[in-house]
Amino acid sequence: MWVTHERGGDNTVATTQSGMASETATTTDTVLETTPGNWRVGVIGGLVGGAVFGILLSVQMTNVIEVAIPSMYGLAPPPNGTIGWVVHMSHAAVLGVVFAGIVGVLGFDGASAWKHVAAGLVFGVVLWVVLAALIMPVWLDAVGSPADPPLPNFNQTSLVGHAVYGLGLGIAYAALE
Repeated sequence: MWVTHERGGDNTVATTQSGMASETATTTDTVLETTPGNWRVGVIGGLVGGAVFGILLSVQMTNVIEVAIPSMYGLAPPPNGTIGWVVHMSHAAVLGVVFAGIVGVLGFDGASAWKHVAAGLVFGVVLWVVLAALIMPVWLDAVGSPADPPLPNFNQTSLVGHAVYGLGLGIAYAALE
């Protein structure tokens, strides 16, 4: 009795045995691939930018951090700054991961610090337009929040806060990558 094993280019292994039926088996190779961007650095950068933005919110836009942000999830009223901070920082961390994915896909990994900082600033301004000015007013109205901003809500203080978030995110991402 003799046995022959042949491996084809498609990972097919053919086994032939003399005097017996032949069998064919397919093997599967597992390849792990990661997406571009450093999500861990994105989380940390998001938290850094979120902390600075959160301080600005606490000082300049108290109603946003205490009522608007927690009421998006039915957690206010009554006003609750602690819950507002937890939700705000959660958003900051998740959006930091989104930023990491975007800069990775755009090929910014390993780029100059200025490129990351500029990307962070642009990201913060885009967040302001899309999330703060357009989506948040609709969301707050849908959940019946007492913090009922106009639509669109192009608030200049909010723009500054989101720009600061983006700058903090970009600086931290550049420093930690």
